[in-house]
Formats: sequence, structure tokens, C-alpha cells
Amino acid sequence: MAAGLRVIPDTIRTINSTTFTGSYQALGSVLLFASPLIKIVNNSNVFITISWDSVHDHDVVPANGFTLYDFCSDTGSNDGGLYVPKGTQFYVNGAAGGTNAGLVYLVVFHTSEF
Repeated sequence: MAAGLRVIPDTIRTINSTTFTGSYQALGSVLLFASPLIKIVNNSNVFITISWDSVHDHDVVPANGFTLYDFCSDTGSNDGGLYVPKGTQFYVNGAAGGTNAGLVYLVVFHTSEF
């Protein structure tokens, strides 16, 4: 059998929108592996912005929406592809308020040779 890649799910990271401060907050921990597939699910009633550096807005996710970063979907098994680097920390910014409800999830998949 030829060696190949397998997809491995990472533990889901979450933040509760009731803890939003109106400033960027870490969305779970840093990535432990370079990852080709990232999904951010905003299961809250708050519009959020996403940052990769805790300073600049890089993406938006509406309330009860999601965004999917699939960097390797169009690459062959030997093409390498693009990966979000190991050690990347995602940040989320949402308005503070007493009516916030719901969680924001960071779903991560990485690869490993077998």
C-alpha cells in the first residue's frame, strides 16, 4: 500500500458570546498542527469579526452563520497545497451586551501521513 495522507479532526474550540467585550478575544488555543481546513461557526445572535493577528479585521461571520477555509480542496495528493500555519491563533470580536446568546466554534482538521 502506498503512503498517503489522512485527515484528523482536532478538538473543537469555543467561546461563549456572553463573554464578548467589544475587543478581540482568543478563540480557543493556537493550532497545534498546520491545517488545510478551518471552519468557524457563529451559533450566536451576534455579528462577529475574525482576526488572525488580534489587530485587524480579516473576515466577518453573521449571526447564525459560518465561514469555511478549505485551502487544499483543489490540489492533488502530491501538490502540497496551502495550510494555516501551526501556532496560528484565531481571534473573535463581537459587541458586548446583555442579550448575547450562543457559542462560536472553531473546527479544525489537519493531515498526517500514514
